[in-house]
Amino acid sequence: MPAEDPAPAGATDPPAPPASVGRVGEAPDDDGAPGPASVLRPLEPSATATSAGGVTVACYDLGGKGPDLLLAHATGLCGAVLAPMAAHLRSHFRCAALDLRGHGRSERPAGGNYDWHGFGADVLAVVDRLGLQRPRGFGHSCGGAALLLAEEARPGTFAGLYCFEPVVYPGDEPLAPSFDSNPLAAGSLRRRETFGSRREALANFVDKPPFDRVDRAALAAYVDNGFAPLAGGGIGLRCRREDEAQVFAHAFAHDAFARLGLVHGPVTLACGGDTDAFGPSLLAAYARRLTRSTTVVVRGVGHFGPLEDPVAVAASVTEHLVHVDDTPPA
Repeated sequence: MPAEDPAPAGATDPPAPPASVGRVGEAPDDDGAPGPASVLRPLEPSATATSAGGVTVACYDLGGKGPDLLLAHATGLCGAVLAPMAAHLRSHFRCAALDLRGHGRSERPAGGNYDWHGFGADVLAVVDRLGLQRPRGFGHSCGGAALLLAEEARPGTFAGLYCFEPVVYPGDEPLAPSFDSNPLAAGSLRRRETFGSRREALANFVDKPPFDRVDRAALAAYVDNGFAPLAGGGIGLRCRREDEAQVFAHAFAHDAFARLGLVHGPVTLACGGDTDAFGPSLLAAYARRLTRSTTVVVRGVGHFGPLEDPVAVAASVTEHLVHVDDTPPA
């Protein structure tokens, strides 16, 4: 769940990491050389799916061998930012990712309606479009809530889930959508929307929280895929700041917590050891509602853990999802 900017906040042999992402830990190409360093290098969608309300949702084949693993991103981001982590999952899983509605290459919902159940519907649409059979699911922040909402809407879809700081309000009665008491929603409206080039955007983010803690390959993936070329030159946000504000405003307006009892498969609830968001006490509240749960703290990272240390989070995901039984429930 990105903070505002300033401070900004989806089997063959495993392919090489996409050119738009680079190797994990590798600095983005921002050394001032003319040509490609100024041009976005996006990861192209491998397919699209039609979700609730007729919204077209983009999805990505990230390669790998093993059981299917669908990855869902946080608010304001896009599926490609999880590709550096997927590079460390591909020896155990066949990885795919999606752009939730209003993010990346996916369409905005009609009227800008960002009821979070739409994100759950996006997840199910991609599962169906890709023909995934009892996949595992990894979700970060908003993406974690989207996976829970999807599983609640269609129990038994996932063999197991790994939710890194899922955005779930711990109350049986959801809150009304709100801007007034939501600094993230208000902050989104102050985000810088355009930059002159890829290089300028990277330079803007690299020393600015929370992206100053983000792995360089993940940061490059965010710029390459979270922005689009503008007709008059430069690049602009794909996820409009007004849309991001609406997503934040609706973050506690869904009923995932009240319906956690519908999730019968194993769920790993993870948080960063340095988080200032959804820490152990909240995860414990979720765990009490779930049939089968494990709580994990990933040391040395905060709320942006999957982007800060893709290697450590991938290791934790592998540990908790690789041996999950994918036999359909009786």
